[in-house]
Amino acid sequence: MKRTTFVSLLVVACLLCAGMASWAATDQQTLTVNAQVLDKAKLTLGVAAINFPDADPDGTPSIGASENPVSVTVKAHTGSASVVSLTVQASGDLEAGSSVIPITNVTWTANGAGFVGGTMDTAPVAAGSWTGSGQRSGQFQYFLSNSWSYQTGDYSQTVVYTLTAP
Repeated sequence: MKRTTFVSLLVVACLLCAGMASWAATDQQTLTVNAQVLDKAKLTLGVAAINFPDADPDGTPSIGASENPVSVTVKAHTGSASVVSLTVQASGDLEAGSSVIPITNVTWTANGAGFVGGTMDTAPVAAGSWTGSGQRSGQFQYFLSNSWSYQTGDYSQTVVYTLTAP
């Protein structure tokens, strides 16, 4: 077979194959992809406890917690216009046996977008607020107002932070 004949046959074969591909049967199916994202809230505090060391009230009228600053991270899935809120509520005053230091003597400052400082209370107190889903990080610094009127003792109380993503 001559080279030109071979090349000509090869070209014709390629054209026939290309033409046959356009005659091939086809079928299509659609697939619907669904994903469910429900309201979710996740709160992470950098420590599980804070401690205020003893200090002379004349020299240290406000005692900073040994753990300052405390990192805080909130994560939420919610609607784009929904308000995500962080609150804190003390279970009572600081107690050492029958001795009491009012929980309102504990305050905090905050940094990070949406986080706010405040004063501890036995009613819920705002500690942060945001709109829509996302992750936010900040820091709290805690302080105890120092006083000569405090009775000696090891004081304690539980506070609960609540993150709500409606």
